[in-house]
This record gives sequence, C-alpha cells and structure tokens, in this order.
Amino acid sequence: MDAKRGDWVRIHNVVLRPEERSKNLPEDTQRVPLEMWTKGFLLDEEANIGDIVEVETYIGRRVKGTLVEVNPYYTHDFGKCIPELLYIGKQVRSLIEEEGE
Repeated sequence: MDAKRGDWVRIHNVVLRPEERSKNLPEDTQRVPLEMWTKGFLLDEEANIGDIVEVETYIGRRVKGTLVEVNPYYTHDFGKCIPELLYIGKQVRSLIEEEGE
C-alpha cells in the first residue's frame, strides 16, 4: 500500500486522445493527448501507485484518475541568478524619474 484514505496525492487523466483533439490545433499538438494532473485527498481506503482512485480536491471537487504520487511537492524553480537582471528595476526607476524632471 502506497497511500491511505486522506493522504494528499496526485492523479493523472487523459482528457482527450490524439484522435479526439481539434483539427484546428498545430500538428505537433494534435499528435499528443490532452492530459490532466490533479492533486487532492485520497477517498479510497488504500491504494498503490498505478491504481484508479478518487480524490477530493482542496476546493471540494471529486475526480477519478490514476494514482501517480503520494505527498506531491513542487520541484521547479526559476533558474540560476542572472546578475544583470538584479539592477534592471533600479535602472528603470532612474530612467522614469529622469523623464519626469
């Protein structure tokens, strides 16, 4: 058992298969499914990664999908510091003040 009732989990669903997608989309977009990842509290008594489960989202919506993660967290960031960008705000304010004089 990977998760139990009440655990915060992430599920996955395929909303539209490639053949169901609009023909008005760019060709590379049409070739892939439209997917949805949702986080919520597990409503099933227990589940393993890969099981179809039902969750209740933070705002109370109930959604079914494939369990992919227990206690998900953010792993992205905004990249490394770019020193040149640190001074842009001050430079812009200075230019605006000069323009106003």
